[in-house]
Amino acid sequence: MVMVKNGYNLEEKNGDQVGEMNGFNDLMSELELLEKKMMKVVADHHKMIEQINPEQKSSCINLLSYLALRSEDIRELQNRLHGFGLSSLASSESHISSQMNAILERLGKDRHSGGKNLYTYEEAFKDIGRKARFLFGQKAELTVPYIMVTLETEHASDHHRIKELLLAGMNVARINCAHDNEKIWAGMVEGIKKSSVETGLSCKIYMDLAGPKIRTFFHGKKSGGQKIEIKCGERIYLSDEKAIHHEKIVGCTIKGIVTQLKKGERVLFDDGSIECKVERVSKDGATLEVERISREKPYIKAEKGINFPDSKLTISSLTDFDQKCLPFICRNADLVGYSFVRTAKDLEILQSLIKGQSDKAPYVILKIETQEAVENLPALLIQGMRERTFGVMIARGDLAIEVGFERLSEVQEEILWISEAAHVPVIWATQVLDMMNKSGQATRSEITDATYSGLAECVMINKGKHTLEVIKTLKDILFRGGGHHLKKRYTFRPLNIARSYLSSAQQTKN
Repeated sequence: MVMVKNGYNLEEKNGDQVGEMNGFNDLMSELELLEKKMMKVVADHHKMIEQINPEQKSSCINLLSYLALRSEDIRELQNRLHGFGLSSLASSESHISSQMNAILERLGKDRHSGGKNLYTYEEAFKDIGRKARFLFGQKAELTVPYIMVTLETEHASDHHRIKELLLAGMNVARINCAHDNEKIWAGMVEGIKKSSVETGLSCKIYMDLAGPKIRTFFHGKKSGGQKIEIKCGERIYLSDEKAIHHEKIVGCTIKGIVTQLKKGERVLFDDGSIECKVERVSKDGATLEVERISREKPYIKAEKGINFPDSKLTISSLTDFDQKCLPFICRNADLVGYSFVRTAKDLEILQSLIKGQSDKAPYVILKIETQEAVENLPALLIQGMRERTFGVMIARGDLAIEVGFERLSEVQEEILWISEAAHVPVIWATQVLDMMNKSGQATRSEITDATYSGLAECVMINKGKHTLEVIKTLKDILFRGGGHHLKKRYTFRPLNIARSYLSSAQQTKN
């Protein structure tokens, strides 16, 4: 049989064509080694796969195969594949084994029936779409992502405004349980359901668990004195105990955190505008050195957030308040957002509690907003796969503080890739067209950011004065930009998330 590749007859073995054939053979060998690694990782996890929901098993196998591939540096291999006019494996997250099989077939490898049962692009595309419909419902504009809108307190009594949001294009209404109370939430729920009936438009109800609120406070200071002035290079003290008396002491609202800190770890205050480093830790608290102040007024104020991006904290992601809210959420919500989830164990606890509340349990949305959650993303996804469907939210507010603003773009892209490999729908959240919502005028950078939000299945808008205009603008941006994203070509340097997960899984096995 005469084999032809890229216009060359491989029986003509002379000159450059011999090198061409050798190049094909080298590619084939490298690809087969990668394929064997992918298959081995899947085989090593066979017991775990058996515990996955039957509807999720193919997705789990694809995720494990993708993690195996992304634990390697294949950039040079991708360049050679691209040079030969073959797929470079980019944009193949959802069907990685199928794509690998197709390339090997193009190179002339006789695959027999080995590729028959592999998840194809078409099957993966349909699977993600089906799961997105489970989570977010039906929508009229199939080419534009679902739009989630955060409701305000006033919406509880002004149902006409909810109806306006639905008519503008809202598909999911978000109720943030960190604010207001059950009476107000009930008013919002009633308004959503009434407006949905009146308009004939589907609207899912999403409710956020508040999660642990790690905030600053000051011992014994009266109103007006709820702040301390600081400067770079000086030392301050962080404590949750009242025993320490010092001019520069900052209280932490959750007990037990401070003593878990380690020397050299960062502590960030007020959305990351103040950065400190742990100098030493005692039983009473931690001494911090102020390293950066990126704000005009050099103060640490009360009720400001504290982030510990380098620390492994043993605090529950599910608070007592969250557990009190669960019965209401399970009765009224279609989706429940798990704030500050960190580990697979956190998710297992919530899944168990939800099952005990209602026969029609809301689907869980994993809010990825800490460095630890990013590192544990594969394990979180696999735990999520014990259920029929779940979703991921890229909660970019706290996430940017935790991973660093300069790394946010990279990290949110990695979350998108890995979630797609697991066939998990993603919500792109926090500060989408935020300035426009506040002032009525979008910035240039916001328009670019909103365009990239189209890579997710759903986009979340925060509350503001100009929400109706924001929805209209966002839909226009997404419609215009939606046809361009598939033209991007990525190269696959190793993902630390993939390497870390496979390494920990191997240690567990041993």
